[in-house]
Amino acid sequence: MDIKIKPSERMAIRASQELQNREVVFVGIGLPNLACNLARATHAPELYMIYESGTIGTLPARLPVSIGDPTLVTDSLAIVSQADIFQSYLQGGLIEVGFLGGAQLDRYGNINTTVIGDYDNPKIRLPGSGGACEIATHSQRVLLMMRMSPKSFVQKCDFVTSPGSRMASSRPSRYLGKTRSELGLPGGGPTKAITDLGVLEVIDGELTLTEVYEGVTIDQVKQNCGWDIRIATNLSVTPDPDPKLVALLRTKIDPENLYL
Repeated sequence: MDIKIKPSERMAIRASQELQNREVVFVGIGLPNLACNLARATHAPELYMIYESGTIGTLPARLPVSIGDPTLVTDSLAIVSQADIFQSYLQGGLIEVGFLGGAQLDRYGNINTTVIGDYDNPKIRLPGSGGACEIATHSQRVLLMMRMSPKSFVQKCDFVTSPGSRMASSRPSRYLGKTRSELGLPGGGPTKAITDLGVLEVIDGELTLTEVYEGVTIDQVKQNCGWDIRIATNLSVTPDPDPKLVALLRTKIDPENLYL
């Protein structure tokens, strides 16, 4: 087996380590899907997974390819309406962990999945919120998963689709500068961003580099960040993941390379 580790594998493995057994997690498709299913297959066998389509306590027989994949129904504890997922579980404060990513992310963990450029005359029209805004608003904590680049880690988002720890945007608004508590947002907000270069942790409301992966330099991180990123004084170096976890991802979790 090729032992060279892909960025997607590293991100999925590192994100899975943030999940604790019996936590209630709102699972997203993509790398969060890998992270959650890897955690359930290893250290968190009783991870309580909820998918947006309405499956509760999901135990998929294989890696689901979408939120509408029939495998999500297999052995799940319950199937409810999408309205129940959002109104009873998410807005009810029952989701402990939510996963999010997007086109743009700023230093406060605000996410843009709406437009690139001016809202009324955008360069790119993106898919929009879906359930992302509700996940960011109501989850007890939010884990962000995105690859770093100056285009994605930006000084200011062109549009804030999902709120972080403090409102900031290139669009004028009476809410700019306000914290989550000042805005009356009930959830805990973002706690960490798992990237392809390292891990950023929200410290005093701002994403701060606390970990770099083996072989990654601080200069690499700075070059791929659109703001003057804070560096933790106790910055740690995360070693390469256990080859057994890489093999588990490749042969059991995602053998068809749907997301890897």
